[in-house]
Amino acid sequence: MPRPAEQDAGSASSLSRGLALLDLFTAPDQVLSISEIARRSGVPKSTTHRLILDLISWGALERGANGVSLGVRLFELGSLVPSSSTLRDLALPFAHNLNEVTKLTSNIAIREGNEVLYIEKITTRTLKVPHSRVGGRATMHATALGKAILAFSDPEFVESVLSGPLLQQTEKTVTDPAELRRELATVRAERVAYDVEESRLGLFCVSAPVFNGQGGPVAGAISVTGATELAIAKRYAPAVLATAMALSSAIGTAKRPRRSTVA
Repeated sequence: MPRPAEQDAGSASSLSRGLALLDLFTAPDQVLSISEIARRSGVPKSTTHRLILDLISWGALERGANGVSLGVRLFELGSLVPSSSTLRDLALPFAHNLNEVTKLTSNIAIREGNEVLYIEKITTRTLKVPHSRVGGRATMHATALGKAILAFSDPEFVESVLSGPLLQQTEKTVTDPAELRRELATVRAERVAYDVEESRLGLFCVSAPVFNGQGGPVAGAISVTGATELAIAKRYAPAVLATAMALSSAIGTAKRPRRSTVA
């Protein structure tokens, strides 16, 4: 009979393996079969099946006709994360307005590790952006959102990103650290970042940083995505920048302590 310590170790191992399976779901692979999950994870199929049943029972996964997908329980928990939910709640009307003004897909993202994490996406009917989704991640160096955040991050973090592997996502992705440093300097001066077919061919993105109040640290970034030339992208820069500045001001106002009305 297993000892308590051995049972705890087994439970921890099962938990970590179960959580690792969730990492296999990405933007292009939102529905996976049990066989595919077992193949990608290297976990035996029988063990994978058991772990998936546990995740379905808890609500982390949902069963469909073609396999399993991420469950609504994860979205419910994600919405409770303070750093992202507070920004999302404040930013949502700004993102909707930016979408209506530009007729483009608008996005809100925060920094998560060495990547950007999409916390909201308002899609336009005329242009679908399949490579981004709420809860999805993207690289810092190949996205306008990432560059907008990176340009105003602390120097140590910037160096950790630029000294790490810089994935060539398309033929237009900038992977030279020196060139990226020059681009980040321009972003700091103009407060606008661009991605023209660097993360996906046929798409541009214009982004501006969002701060924790005027003069505060960078909190995230807001952007619009469309197709496809830099000259076209620059037309939307004023609207994106104005929205980011207004949102930063709103965050600063929300963070100010209210004055007591008690005499």
